[in-house]
Amino acid sequence: MGLLIVLGAIVLSLLHFIMIYNLLVRGRNQITKAWSDIETHLKRRYELIPNLVETVKGYAKHESSTLENVIATRNSAMSKSGGAENHTAAENALSQTLKSIFALSESYPDLKANQNFIELQREIADTEDKIQASRRSYNNMVMSFNTRTQIFPNNIIAGMLNFKKAEFFELDEEEKAAVYKPVQVKF
Repeated sequence: MGLLIVLGAIVLSLLHFIMIYNLLVRGRNQITKAWSDIETHLKRRYELIPNLVETVKGYAKHESSTLENVIATRNSAMSKSGGAENHTAAENALSQTLKSIFALSESYPDLKANQNFIELQREIADTEDKIQASRRSYNNMVMSFNTRTQIFPNNIIAGMLNFKKAEFFELDEEEKAAVYKPVQVKF
């Protein structure tokens, strides 16, 4: 009888271990898939940028330093490999340089009215929205996974099986300030 109780406890412990392991693997795989979704949108943005730069070049020839900076930042972002921890700074820098191109359009009314520019601007804005949505999804999965690896008894099993904390894909300080800046309404 005592042997059956010990054997039952061992089987239950083993089943619990397997359940936790499967949860951790599922979480890690969801993070990998979510990062793949982000990379798809980033690749789309990388493909749109040269077209945008070429469109702007025709109207803003003396703005070559801004355009060169956009291409250099794009190339730097494209050269990053790995997960969010390697991409965050480069992608935030790229977002900032794209804003500089759109700011240029304010100085060039013909550019602002150009159909190619308008379409590229719309596509990039749409892609940026998709990147943000994918970033939120990715960060939610990271939070869920990290929580699973830190709660007891999962933390023991995660430590034994070398499950590491996942990194968030975060906004830089300038973007955080823009997001959390109070809106001023004036009449």
